[in-house]
Amino acid sequence: MLTYKRSDHLEVIGYSDSDFVECVDTRKSTFGYLFLLAEGAISWKSAKQSIIAESTMEAEFVACFEATIHGLWLRNFISGLGIVDSIGKPLRTYCDNSTAVFF
Repeated sequence: MLTYKRSDHLEVIGYSDSDFVECVDTRKSTFGYLFLLAEGAISWKSAKQSIIAESTMEAEFVACFEATIHGLWLRNFISGLGIVDSIGKPLRTYCDNSTAVFF
C-alpha cells in the first residue's frame, strides 16, 4: 500500500538524469526521471533516448525535456481527477548537469 503525507500545498517535483552513449551498439544514451507528490513517488521512467546525443549536455537536455513534458501532463492529470483542489505551485524539475541548466 502506498501512503502519502497530508499537505495543504501540493507540489509535483521531478528529477531527471541521463548518461552519455551508454549503449555501444546503438550509441544511444539512457535517461530516467522520477516525480514526487507529497514526498512520495507517483511516476517514474527509464529508457533509451530516441535520438543519438552528440554530447553530455545534449543528453541531459533531452532527459530534462522528456521529464518536463511528462511532469506537465502529470500535473494536469492529477488536477483533472478532482480529488485535490489544485496543485498551486509551478512544476519544478531538477537535472544534474550545470551545462544543461546554464546554456
